[in-house]
Amino acid sequence: MSALFVSAKILWWVHLSWAVIGFLRIYIVLDGRPREARLIQDLLIAVVYLGVALSVMAFVFGVPIGTLLATSGVIAVILGLALQNTLGDVFSGIALTLGRPYVIGDWILLSDGTEGRIVASNWRSTHLLTAAHNIVVLPNSVLAKLGLTNISQPDENHLITLPIRIVPTRMPHIILGVMQTVLDSCNSIIKDPPPAVSLVGIDASAVYIELYFQVTSPLRRGLARSEVIDLVYRHCKSSGLQLAMPLSKVITSDESSALNALVSSAGPAQSLIEAIPVFSVLTADEIMTLAASAAKRTFAPGDEIAKEGGSLASLMIIRAGIVSMRRNGKETARLAPGDFFGEGGFLAGIGESHALQAVTRVTVYEIGKEAFAPLLYERSELAEDLAANLAYREALSENIGDHAMQHDRRRSYLLQAIRSVFRNHAHG
Repeated sequence: MSALFVSAKILWWVHLSWAVIGFLRIYIVLDGRPREARLIQDLLIAVVYLGVALSVMAFVFGVPIGTLLATSGVIAVILGLALQNTLGDVFSGIALTLGRPYVIGDWILLSDGTEGRIVASNWRSTHLLTAAHNIVVLPNSVLAKLGLTNISQPDENHLITLPIRIVPTRMPHIILGVMQTVLDSCNSIIKDPPPAVSLVGIDASAVYIELYFQVTSPLRRGLARSEVIDLVYRHCKSSGLQLAMPLSKVITSDESSALNALVSSAGPAQSLIEAIPVFSVLTADEIMTLAASAAKRTFAPGDEIAKEGGSLASLMIIRAGIVSMRRNGKETARLAPGDFFGEGGFLAGIGESHALQAVTRVTVYEIGKEAFAPLLYERSELAEDLAANLAYREALSENIGDHAMQHDRRRSYLLQAIRSVFRNHAHG
């Protein structure tokens, strides 16, 4: 009977603890702060269970609690010294959770250079998923001591600063305008807030410029930076600007004269065609012949170059300026110096997938079929590269994406269309 009575008392205390814990869970969950609620729940549940265990020992078994607490204090000191690193992680985790410097899913940057997206956080450690797709496990005590930048707050827009040095052969305000055009023609950066350019210094060797632009996520930094660097090169070539030598490199007057002579030996059309990867299969004489047939054409800002679905009769290579590609009235991309268009109607007799409109004053070199026909017969790889470029452009416009089979079919179809068009042109 005595054992049954003791069991009843223990069950009463256990059910009381369950009732208190259930009440705490309901109250804290309804408080609307789930992350802190989980931590506070765990702490309070531990306190409730400890209190119930002590109550059972005192009121059921008659154990003197005072003596037990005195003894447990000594044990707690010993355990605390033995587990100080683990306890440091636990209390640091409590501080980080209550302080809310980040939440699961945020991208953070630490003062030691570590960065990544938080994928898990517990009492002892925090897990970061890095851009290299690795998991970095940081003890909470280490994380609490490091400076932390939360890139995801207030949003994930990330500012990038790119320094550029330009040889001062033009007035600084002209260089400033060219660099602003670079940012305006970039497809990988955010346009609102607008990107900016700042002149930060000048000396006899260079004008110092910084480009400021934002991306929608830290993961897009590499893509955006690569595109901006490519566009800096293109626009500098089209505007007659030269990138300055590194400060450690001293260029002599003879080297400067040789460099200028090399640049001026080829005309602008020839230099532009040589820089386009599709034409890398051509010889120097073939490039010179193609450049000699190119006609220069200019469009004012806002001019419509081609309608959506319309067909252009010649290939147009952008020499300077920005061209907007628009589909259903919305801009989908921008073309910069070195890009070309019109290959749909020119090569395969199909309409343009986008409307083309000049954003700034645009200068293009226009090349007709007569100059291309002999090259396509003699250089089969040129036709294949042009078909691949056109297939890729068409795939993007139709959201085909990276489906290799569909892309290969489109390329094969366009290659046959190109050969058919030029065969008919030759017979005609």
